[in-house]
Amino acid sequence: MSLIENLFCCCCSCIKWNNVWSNVFNINLSVRQGSVLSPFLFAIYLDNLSKLCTSFTGCYIILYADDILLISPSVTKSESHLHCCEHELAWLNVTINFKKSCCLRIGPCCDIDCCSITSLSGVKLSWVAELRYLGVHLVKSRSLKCLLDAAKRGFYCAANSIFGKVGRIASEEVVIHLIKTNCVPILLYGLEAPHINKSQLNSLDFDINHFFMKLFKTSDIKVVEICREQFNFTLPSVN
Repeated sequence: MSLIENLFCCCCSCIKWNNVWSNVFNINLSVRQGSVLSPFLFAIYLDNLSKLCTSFTGCYIILYADDILLISPSVTKSESHLHCCEHELAWLNVTINFKKSCCLRIGPCCDIDCCSITSLSGVKLSWVAELRYLGVHLVKSRSLKCLLDAAKRGFYCAANSIFGKVGRIASEEVVIHLIKTNCVPILLYGLEAPHINKSQLNSLDFDINHFFMKLFKTSDIKVVEICREQFNFTLPSVN
């Protein structure tokens, strides 16, 4: 225990701007960034916050580091849930950044306007059509649904970067291995959480097939299918 206390006591830091260093200042709060203990200590610190939803029927709270997602069945419960979290966080000396906070409606009545949710400090949270949580873009819809555009852009950006550097130098086997290990995870990131319909899966398949067409200089889907089979490259709709 003394070892852990000494790890976080008497911490200090300074700021470097170009070649100029600021004065050294003490750090009295927070945990060490990059430390293997920091996630566990922060989870213990916010443990009581995760138990708040037990008093709200149908309400849930998802915590990942300092990102908080509140899930409630109604606007009234959402506001009450938010106020309860504010009280708990205030007791922990933690504040909410309302500039990065918003509301998203999912369900049969998602297109119907509803009242604003107001924090204890009087800040009104805006209702949005899309939000990003842990890298997944959720959209307003009748059921839980994510937007794939950002994942596709990330896939094409990474794939084109690899192809532009080694696409005409390395073998097809090397390029495909790089795409499979570095780019496909970007395309499929977080898709286990929401329901992906058939049209969305087909659009993901199209992105993979389009890259194979570029790599093997063909527009024949039959040739692409043979190439995928030879390199054991399965489509997202098959996984």
